[in-house]
Amino acid sequence: QVQLVESGGGLVQAGGSLRLSCAASGRTFSNYAMGWFRQAPGKEREFVAAISRGGGGTYYADSVKARFTISRDNAKSTVYLQMNSLKPEDTAVYYCASRFASVYTYIPRLPTEYGNWGQGTQVTVSS
Repeated sequence: QVQLVESGGGLVQAGGSLRLSCAASGRTFSNYAMGWFRQAPGKEREFVAAISRGGGGTYYADSVKARFTISRDNAKSTVYLQMNSLKPEDTAVYYCASRFASVYTYIPRLPTEYGNWGQGTQVTVSS
């Protein structure tokens, strides 16, 4: 199994930025596609962004496109989520997740496609 630990959450004003990190351990990181999801109180977990195992392919939810950037450093076994122009509606617990990917271009987008999850990190955007 892959163990995932998120960090970087916090409180920020609307329009500000945060960078989330997710450190992985336990397996060969470069064999896994990675994703970020979020869950606000009373709402279902929703897809935010995902990246292929090699980092060459990314996919974003429409709500974060052009504001968020997902990236990865396979040498450091870490995936990042740079969040700019934050809005109050971005407030949620953010989770990273991993999925073993035999195909380099595979970018999973559904929660059910992921096998391992981190514990989450809180992001709060004040208006």
